[in-house]
Amino acid sequence: MASKLIMIVEDSPTDRKIAEDVCSGNGFRVITVTEGDKVLATAIEKMPDLILLDVILPNKNGFQVCRQLKSNNATKDIKVVIVSSKDQASDKFWGMKQGADDYITKPYSEDDLIDAILKNI
Repeated sequence: MASKLIMIVEDSPTDRKIAEDVCSGNGFRVITVTEGDKVLATAIEKMPDLILLDVILPNKNGFQVCRQLKSNNATKDIKVVIVSSKDQASDKFWGMKQGADDYITKPYSEDDLIDAILKNI
């Protein structure tokens, strides 16, 4: 069976590298996107099993991207885990209201990230 494909949507090179290392180190295939307005087209083309989605992104924020993914028939069933430094209860509430399947905050431990992935993949 092919390993699961995770799309990491993160504009910070440091945060992107950490997430890539955790995912690939745990046997997942990884693709990355750095701008919010590129996510939908890439998701339709690659059909990842899970999207790790930052909120603060160039061109379109993660909440907008999540809403777009969940309202598109081609991508609505892809699991979305928001991974953000926005850690207020209102941020989490808003993220889930946009259709996110889970929400974890930065900084996270490797275990936290893997737990969120395994719970949603």
